[in-house]
Amino acid sequence: MTERELFFKYLGLPSVNPMGIDIVKAEGIYLYSRSGERYLDLVSGIAVSNTGHRHPKVLDAIRDQLDKYLHLNVYGEFIQSPQVHLAERLAGLLPEKLNSVYFVNSGSEAIEGALKLAKRFTGRTEIISFIDSYHGSTHGSLSILGNETLKNSFRPLLPDVTLAEFNNYCHLEKISSRTACVVIEIIQAEAGIVPVEEYFLLQLKRRCARNGVIIIVDDVQMGMGRTGKLFSFEHYDFVPDILVLAKALGAGMPLGAFIAPRKMMDTLAYNPELGHITTFGGHPVSCAAALAGLEVLLSDGLIQKAEEKGKKFTEKLSGHPAIAEIRHAGLALGVDLVHPEKRGKLMEAAIKQGLIIDWYLFKPATFRIAPPLTITEEEIELACGKLLGALDMVI
Repeated sequence: MTERELFFKYLGLPSVNPMGIDIVKAEGIYLYSRSGERYLDLVSGIAVSNTGHRHPKVLDAIRDQLDKYLHLNVYGEFIQSPQVHLAERLAGLLPEKLNSVYFVNSGSEAIEGALKLAKRFTGRTEIISFIDSYHGSTHGSLSILGNETLKNSFRPLLPDVTLAEFNNYCHLEKISSRTACVVIEIIQAEAGIVPVEEYFLLQLKRRCARNGVIIIVDDVQMGMGRTGKLFSFEHYDFVPDILVLAKALGAGMPLGAFIAPRKMMDTLAYNPELGHITTFGGHPVSCAAALAGLEVLLSDGLIQKAEEKGKKFTEKLSGHPAIAEIRHAGLALGVDLVHPEKRGKLMEAAIKQGLIIDWYLFKPATFRIAPPLTITEEEIELACGKLLGALDMVI
């Protein structure tokens, strides 16, 4: 059997129509198929490969760690150099109160840990999240996800969850003294790149402060330089109580984290002891890759150039008759189609042009552009030329 046949025969798949492209190599911003095609990756594995595929410094860090040790014991028992130095580096880049890092394997896991921490610290149960927010697909993270279509088949889910409307000031009245936490994306990604309004965030902060409510920022997709800042909340005069990271944090390796004040984090260590545990969280190879990837982001000017690169995509694509609107935050774009029913044809046309694009979960008329931050000016020109060609094919 071919690997394609094995793929469909033995793998559990999340959709009935996967792209099914047989990739044998990835380098920089490109993916290479078994049949010899080269694809320009405009989604970065869904905001994972911010430093590009197989960045040499990340590979060197992985190889170096492979020569030392892999898994040793459950997370939090042994002192492991990659974990220690990555946590120190992250804490040094964050506001002073965010000084305790708990490593896990993914964004969903990090959300789960953050929810538990908020409930444990406050002694409350109510969780508030927002319509069109995406926080993962495990039971807890799915419970606070802001889309009923993805949730209904799995009910009953976590109780005492309330959905509010993003950027609607009236809905902030739902926050009360029985609320444990509010979970928010500073930029709603799967809604098609929708930023929080500054005044809404200010009022949210005030309402939560008055009621002793924890604010959790989910920066899984929009963190690690994607917006032109290392963390998306840095665009505002605002610091969350708990920060959740994953995706690009691992520079291509599986890694997530929730970060909180030490006093808050310590509550997971007693009543009960082992209040949150993980076997593979903070895997040493993932942490070594993450530390190297973080240094690449900081030292190569990739974060500072993200906004300029996003604007270049916007300028090149604006005005095409197939496009209704473009929104961007740094190097993350949401492009609305005039005719949503043509999204399938556009996907096919893009693949024929050698492009990988994708759709936002909650906006089927909007496609995603979020290439590696390493993309060059010349590669943006190339990508836009191919994308305009694909759009021409579906007008």
